[in-house]
Order: sequence, then structure tokens, then C-alpha cells
Amino acid sequence: MVKIILSDIDGTLLTPESTVTEKTAETVRRAVRAGLPFALVSARMPEAIYPITDKMGLRLPLVCYSGAYVLTDMGDVLFSKTMRQEDARAVLTALQRDYPHLTCNLYAGHHWYVEDLKDPRVIREMDITEAQAEQADLRELLATTLPHKYLLMGEPGDIEAAEKELSAAFPALNVVRSAPHLLEIMDKSIAKDVGIEKLLAHYGLKKEDALAFGDNYNDIEMLRYVGTSVAMGNAPEKIKEIATEVTGPNTEDGLATYLLEHEIVK
Repeated sequence: MVKIILSDIDGTLLTPESTVTEKTAETVRRAVRAGLPFALVSARMPEAIYPITDKMGLRLPLVCYSGAYVLTDMGDVLFSKTMRQEDARAVLTALQRDYPHLTCNLYAGHHWYVEDLKDPRVIREMDITEAQAEQADLRELLATTLPHKYLLMGEPGDIEAAEKELSAAFPALNVVRSAPHLLEIMDKSIAKDVGIEKLLAHYGLKKEDALAFGDNYNDIEMLRYVGTSVAMGNAPEKIKEIATEVTGPNTEDGLATYLLEHEIVK
């Protein structure tokens, strides 16, 4: 019996136009009204998720930064895991030296820092997420702030190459693509299942009680961890093979359709 629903955001809850359809929004609201917890599990920062929940008229528990920062529906911090300072400095040195063609973002708690607010990639991300970046010298920032993650933005081929190279160069870090043009870099201990475990403990639930929806490579640990995992129809074949079930794509309300057809939400 499902006692909690977990959902990725981009490519899962959201359409390709970065919106939540009314069918999906109402299905989530019905779950919450029925007392079934619904949590969003994402690589996003809280401020890039709140505009989504606000439009649905809900406050939901959040697993942010792919598991590194977990908040209750009221915004209380259940878990926070930043990178070690020596790792944060070493990887920033490598990023600035070897990957100047990629846009580097530093995320810490409720803050998103970049060195150039006029960077077109940063502007595009602000438009998509409705979050606001802050300008800072990232190297100076590390004297007082430890990141929950770095995010690299670039062309898909460059991101794929950077993933392979940085994974080999920094075995103490978790380096994973969250989209073809986005690369997440976090502490090695962090993945979505880690944050989910903290959230389940808060609710007094077991992983067997959880149902999770996902669509991409940074969802793998989540899909393997929970009792029932559902891949979106728009997910890569590898993700579909890992999940226990597959639903329709995010263009066709795949998440809502699954919940309604299986009578998890009535």
C-alpha cells in the first residue's frame, strides 16, 4: 500500500514547457487532501520549486539538490549535506581552469551564485525556474560558504565529456547529468535516495511504503530505492529498465494517469 508519493520535477511533474497541467495539479491536490504525503525530489534549489507549488496552491516537503537538502512542507530543515571545503576548492579550480566554456553555478541552501548575471545560460535558467541568481566571486565565496552543489551548464557533448573527466578526476564527488545540458557535482554521499531516507524517517515510513516517479539518470538511486518505481514514457530506455513500471510521457499527464488508473488517488 502506497503511503507516500515522490516525484521528480523536470521531465516528470512538468511538461516540456515547464508547466504543470491542471489534471496533474488537481491529482496532486487530491492526494494531499486525502492525507497522502506528496514530496518533490529534484536537483533544483527550494526557490526554483516554490513557484511550482505556489501555482498548485500547495506547500509540499522537498528533497532538493538531489538529496543534499531536505525540507518539510513548512520549510524546516530535516537534512543538509554540503561539500567539504577542500573538495569544493579543488573542483572549482578545475572547473575554472579546464572548463571555461561551461557556465559554473554554486548553490548553497536558499542561494544561487554565479560570476556573470548576464550569461545567457544563467538568464535562461532564471526564466525557466523563476529563481534569482546572485553575483559573486565564487573563489572568495568559498571562504564563508560551502556549496550543496555545483551545476555546470553547456552543450550536451561538452557536458557528457565533462561528466566522464570529472568523475575520474574527483572520485570523492558525485558527478551526474540531470539533463543533457546540465551536470550536477555534489558530495559523494549524496543521491536522491539519501534525502528520501531522511524524509521517510520524518514520516515514520519505510522505503517499501514509497512510490516514486522519475525520468532521468539522477533518478536512478531513487527508482532503485523505493518499493514501487515508475519511469516516465519520455525517459531513456536505461531508466525504463530500472523502474518497476512505466507510465505515459510528461506530455500526456503520465504521472496523474498512473495515480488515477491504479486508484492510488481517487
